[in-house]
Amino acid sequence: MLFAFLAMAGYALFTADVPRRDASPEQRAMEEARKINAAIPFADGPLMPAARYVFRGTPAAKLQATECLATAALYEAGDDERGQKAVIQVILNRVRHPGYPKTICGVVYQGSKRPTGCQFSFTCDGSMQRRRIRDGWTSARKAARLALDGYVFAAVGTATHYHTDWVAPYWSGSLDKLAQVHSHIFYR
Repeated sequence: MLFAFLAMAGYALFTADVPRRDASPEQRAMEEARKINAAIPFADGPLMPAARYVFRGTPAAKLQATECLATAALYEAGDDERGQKAVIQVILNRVRHPGYPKTICGVVYQGSKRPTGCQFSFTCDGSMQRRRIRDGWTSARKAARLALDGYVFAAVGTATHYHTDWVAPYWSGSLDKLAQVHSHIFYR
């Protein structure tokens, strides 16, 4: 029995880098992206949390910002509450960064009118024209309201970029890899 286990373990180690022949091209591409992402080291040093975000605007503007944050959180992270908070923190980090629009909705929908260049895929890939996601709206709106009231999701620090682990964007090696929350990897 021990021999069978060791033989199987050795087989698994031997075949770990061999692409599965039964995998689809999409599955093989995802596996390759995960290898590329795993090879990028996390930045040295402690992860510094972002500063609290202070919303300055009218109650109507705050409601609009809440909806933009919640929509992005829901479409980007589904009903995963930690993922939603991480997406929201990235958006707030971008609002404070000089390279991005100065409003929350401006950051969320930046580039959405162009055929390429949208910052958040749900704004340009047709997701919003399909049936709306129901699960997660309550938690996304709650997380958005908390963030606008100063809550900081420290797990992603000052990240301004992220992607899922099954893609390997050209820019990922040029930024500091800060954290991973479930299947999303965060960078600054």
